Amino acid sequence: MSFIPHTPDDIRAMLNAIGVSTLDALFDEIPPALRIGELLALPEALSEGQISRLMAERAAESQPLCFLGAGAYEHHIPAAVWDIAGRGEFYSAYTPYQPEASQGTLQVLYEYQSMMTGLTGMAVSNASLYDGASALAEALLMAVRANRKSKSKRVLMPRTLHPLYRRTAHTIVHNQGIEWVELPYDPAGGHTPMEALAPYAGQDFAALVIPQPNFFGVLEDVEALTDWAHRQNMLAVAVVNPTALAILQPPGVWGVTGADIVCGDGQSLGAPLSSGGPYFGFLCCRQELVRQMPGRLVGRTVDLDGKPGFTLTLQAREQHIRRSKATSNICTNQGLMVTAATLYLSLLGPQGLEQVAATCHANIRALVESLTQIPGVSRSFNRPVFHEAVVQLPRLAREVLDELLKRGILGGFDLSSEYPELGDALLVCATETRNAADLQQYAEALAGVL
Repeated sequence: MSFIPHTPDDIRAMLNAIGVSTLDALFDEIPPALRIGELLALPEALSEGQISRLMAERAAESQPLCFLGAGAYEHHIPAAVWDIAGRGEFYSAYTPYQPEASQGTLQVLYEYQSMMTGLTGMAVSNASLYDGASALAEALLMAVRANRKSKSKRVLMPRTLHPLYRRTAHTIVHNQGIEWVELPYDPAGGHTPMEALAPYAGQDFAALVIPQPNFFGVLEDVEALTDWAHRQNMLAVAVVNPTALAILQPPGVWGVTGADIVCGDGQSLGAPLSSGGPYFGFLCCRQELVRQMPGRLVGRTVDLDGKPGFTLTLQAREQHIRRSKATSNICTNQGLMVTAATLYLSLLGPQGLEQVAATCHANIRALVESLTQIPGVSRSFNRPVFHEAVVQLPRLAREVLDELLKRGILGGFDLSSEYPELGDALLVCATETRNAADLQQYAEALAGVL
């Protein structure tokens, strides 16, 4: 909201109407020991003018030419997307508990689910989660519940999966006894080789996680990984970039029978970077697993007069059933982001999304070719990639990034802290928003820095 209109007199009148003396009294059921007390770390309050100036200054700092990806990507968003999503009917709509009053919201969610199943090749999609990392956590919990052939709470987790996804998922699931074994990656290809799986053949694991593309931008051998998981009675959990699925095989057809659960972050489908969010997570699965899916599903039906309508058809979450029976406590998610994604996908259509993905792929190939012409810069891995790649530098990566930023370029992600064995390696990204002049500007700036 633009401002809070309640004056002290308004607040006093409301408190008097409900018979409460202070705002704090509304929360007296919370034990004092659990209250945070004073927020000492907060700075002094600013006026509206000061806040406006501060945010304008922060926004001005976020204008460098962006070649950083690592899970959040700068894509062109048609102006119509947020012009429509910002309408009051969508922008302020909340959980559609009353279908008779929420047909517009329910139809948008239904269309979103339909598009996501088409994109992933799966039978069912839920109506979103918080982000890609929490979607992975929910997918792992779901896999452990759903795999009737396994008595284990163990999961095989490639090191090529986004490190922040791994940490977030661990935070969410480890207290439920779920543990994972990390799989090493091939130092030449940057992928998970089949040899890394060999020691675990015949062992009891609930699932194998398969990223496509992986954190390095490298394409994994998803066919072989999926079939191996199924031969070992494991579920195949795919973590995918939805934009890449416009030109890559959907997880629903990986291997002989396809992946079992698919998740990821939908930020690339119409959500701006916005200094880190909000984004949204998606989760899809095979029809047989639908009862284990967290969140909610929207279905299409007809009323007593035969007119089409939409309603919540499956709500296996703690607001609707006994907490102990819920598949998850996921409640309010990122419905506004899903609305934007639905509009984005509708406006681009299959051909438009394919064009975006193809342009991303062409740009990263051109960028890597240009950067590796610079003495001392080389490509780290020899396998195909999608819109991200790892390059090796002859100087400290963090120093190079600092110098590039001074020249107006956000140069990429320093991998030295997460993958120290790679040395001074940089994960660079190029989406369809970059043109030939941008790529040349980056190459000239990097050459100058080095």
